[in-house]
Amino acid sequence: MKKILFLALISLSITANAQDVICHRGYWDTEGAAQNSIRSLVKADSIGAWGSEFDVWMTADSVLVVNHDATFNGVTIETAKWDDLKTMRLNNGEPLPTLDLMLECGKRLKTRLILEMKPHTNKEQEKEAACRIVEMVKDKGLEDRIEYITFSYQGMKELKGLAKQGTPIYYLNGELSPSQLAELDVAGIDYSIRVMREHPQWIDEAHSLGMKVNVWTVNSERDMDWCIQNGVDFITTNAPELLQRKLKQ
Repeated sequence: MKKILFLALISLSITANAQDVICHRGYWDTEGAAQNSIRSLVKADSIGAWGSEFDVWMTADSVLVVNHDATFNGVTIETAKWDDLKTMRLNNGEPLPTLDLMLECGKRLKTRLILEMKPHTNKEQEKEAACRIVEMVKDKGLEDRIEYITFSYQGMKELKGLAKQGTPIYYLNGELSPSQLAELDVAGIDYSIRVMREHPQWIDEAHSLGMKVNVWTVNSERDMDWCIQNGVDFITTNAPELLQRKLKQ
């Protein structure tokens, strides 16, 4: 009986200290890939990453496009039409992907899809983007495989109101404490390594409130070690295979 109890406690300890790896903009720092490309999503899945993050904007004619920056090849996505963008290529030669294409690819994979809705200058456009994103995720049958993140406070509330109940939604901006976010009934905090090093107490506070903690973008071994030792739930990185090796040590 004592042996069983001891093994159970060990199991609980391992579970409590486990971290999941999220590839930042997919696993792009590898042969044949580019940030926010289809290849980077497939590569993240191929190494068994728990999740793969990508960024979404909406064009002026309501096409959802995957790209990190507000501009692509000098064209501002929010104010452009899809015809202005569809012939452009990523660094690896792929076309600039639409959300439709990214989700279609994601349907064939196992990795969780971490969708970051970018803050739009036009807040009505951002509201429409949130509606279209959630509708498309539902139409693709991916509601149980998606998590939403955003720097936009308004966007966070929009996604919360639109998404299927229980869908994890995280706030990225870093100025709100876990207790403040708990009042909004979101899944947790998703803050930069700089913010979390300034507020390490937020990890225990979030966990005490039943919330999860993700930290981004964790690329150095020093920062990886800090996140592992402090028991965060998820670590977003550009170096997923290095992090996987460290987690196995």
